[in-house]
Amino acid sequence: MGVYQGNDLRKITGGLKGRHRDKRKFEMGELPTETKLHTEDIREKVRVMGGNFKIKLKYAAFANVYNPSDHTYKKVKILEVEEVPSNREYARRGIVVKGARIRTEIGEAIVTSRPGQDGVINAILVQK
Repeated sequence: MGVYQGNDLRKITGGLKGRHRDKRKFEMGELPTETKLHTEDIREKVRVMGGNFKIKLKYAAFANVYNPSDHTYKKVKILEVEEVPSNREYARRGIVVKGARIRTEIGEAIVTSRPGQDGVINAILVQK
């Protein structure tokens, strides 16, 4: 199922415009990728405009966590999604998005990447 991303159907005031041409393939979008927790990382390669590819993270198990105290990165397992400021329902369903607070093996971290767009979860360890 495609999501139309063109803006030629409505005026700014809300009225309908007359159609001057058909929809185009390059105006077709997709529904957002909701990255869920799983036992392994599962990625999907999607062709986007210009012949480029976007790697979407469908299921996640690991995160690259940055520790600001000793300036190191570590790949750790995600245990659960604790809080998502943008949408409370995402935390209940275990969906990881940018800004989500996740619990990992080494402590709490805040996600700084966009898993559905970047194909990876980068996070910063929260100092207590």
